[in-house]
Amino acid sequence: MEGKSYYGLDKLCLNNVIQDNTYLKDYLTYQLMGAFGVNAPLCSFAYLTVNGEEWGLYVAVEGVEDAFLTRNYGADAGELYKPDSTDMGGGRGNGRGFDMEQFQDQESSASRQEGEANLEGRVPPGGEIEDGGFPSWEEGAAPPDMGEMPEGGEAPSAPQAPEGPGGGMGSSDVKLQYIDDDPESYPNLFESAKTDTTQADEERLIQSLRQLGEGTDLEKVLDMDQVLRYFVVHNYVVNGDSYTGSMVHNYYLYEEDGKLAMIPWDYNLAFGGFEGGDTAAAVNDPLDTPLSVTGDGDRPMADWIFSNEGYTQLYHQYFQEFLDTVDIQGILNEAAALIAPYVEKDPTKFCTYAEFEDAVAALKEFCALRTQSLQGQLDGTIPSTDQGQQEDPQALVDTAGLTLSDMGSMNVGGMGGFGQRGEAGDGGQMTLGRGRLEGLSQSDLQTRIEQSGEETAPSGQESGEETAPFDREAWTPPEGVSLESGTSAGSWTLLGAAAALLAAGIALAARYRRRI
Repeated sequence: MEGKSYYGLDKLCLNNVIQDNTYLKDYLTYQLMGAFGVNAPLCSFAYLTVNGEEWGLYVAVEGVEDAFLTRNYGADAGELYKPDSTDMGGGRGNGRGFDMEQFQDQESSASRQEGEANLEGRVPPGGEIEDGGFPSWEEGAAPPDMGEMPEGGEAPSAPQAPEGPGGGMGSSDVKLQYIDDDPESYPNLFESAKTDTTQADEERLIQSLRQLGEGTDLEKVLDMDQVLRYFVVHNYVVNGDSYTGSMVHNYYLYEEDGKLAMIPWDYNLAFGGFEGGDTAAAVNDPLDTPLSVTGDGDRPMADWIFSNEGYTQLYHQYFQEFLDTVDIQGILNEAAALIAPYVEKDPTKFCTYAEFEDAVAALKEFCALRTQSLQGQLDGTIPSTDQGQQEDPQALVDTAGLTLSDMGSMNVGGMGGFGQRGEAGDGGQMTLGRGRLEGLSQSDLQTRIEQSGEETAPSGQESGEETAPFDREAWTPPEGVSLESGTSAGSWTLLGAAAALLAAGIALAARYRRRI
């Protein structure tokens, strides 16, 4: 409720930890940020029960809003923005709106371009998928009929990046590039403001972006200590689903008196987990050209660090301080021991307890190897740029004993990562105090059908939308598709094929979202 707080927090977010078998990626990153002096959300764990029913272990994260600003910047805090032009991912529940159909269209199209996807459905407590449940595509079978191809006979293309300078899917304003002096040129900044902004606030921010892009008097437009500390930890954890990655989102921008700073958000795909990254590339991600940052002005908030030797040396000094003073393995070990018994009894987890143990071991190994690589890059024994590493690959840290997917996968939890514990993406994050969950995931819908015998739509159906009920008995799967029993929806080779099957077999499931 407006004006209410809980121990000083005005918003508490629960992350269902989908895609993260370690349960620790978000928590560890926020703890590392805090330990290194970054203004980061408070974070802990919560074992959730609803009306006596166990929902399992969640990561509890402080919402980055009024209470956060007061705690970190005082009563006269500046302005807060949540830039995001993708309208998916980190904005949900804490920023921009979210359109399920748009998300699924983009995810399905992108996956058809990229290839195989491993989709694992999860059944809520008490539910089973019996014979005649979800279809699964048997390994080696011919793909199901996906319908008519678009005019011209070409497969749908992946989402295209907005026009403008630089790469990645983010728009120029989300990349924090200066465009012109017109506030209307920055809709993804100003329409996503978390504080009440005035025309003067907008003009001041635009001028700061202009100066940042020009690279002049940067001390006047950057809280350099906070920005450097942020990027040190951020670059350590290798989060491709971020400002420095291809999506260009999942961060907050803080501005006060013309000075800018970054606030961290959403790290469930950190430690190389975004888009099933290459293990060696993630562990050895270059210190001075991290992820999609090239220093060419496309990401000005990061590019300035590499714009002259003095700034780069300062960044290296901060990085060495981080490696020397923050007990990364200690924080990780303590947290893993704390949550282990709760993970073991969690009835709705997206992985087995054995997979959790393997994931934690992989995360520990990743951090050990990442620290080794970065120390070598700081010492000069390992190249610290993409070009240098391409020219001398033998110098890189060997990662033969590590598999990134042991820590989790982007394709866990059903259609595009949607499972029964809440809305996926943005770490599967849901927000307390914003109404009850509505709609069902695919596995929830199947459980309702199995338990009740009713072939009706879930209560979350959008008003005014008429859809024929699903007749399971009358439906015949496409050639090469079998119906399997068990508590898992199986593994489907293409996300686009899965979408076609779901559309044929469960007409409504792919159209529902959990609204918080």
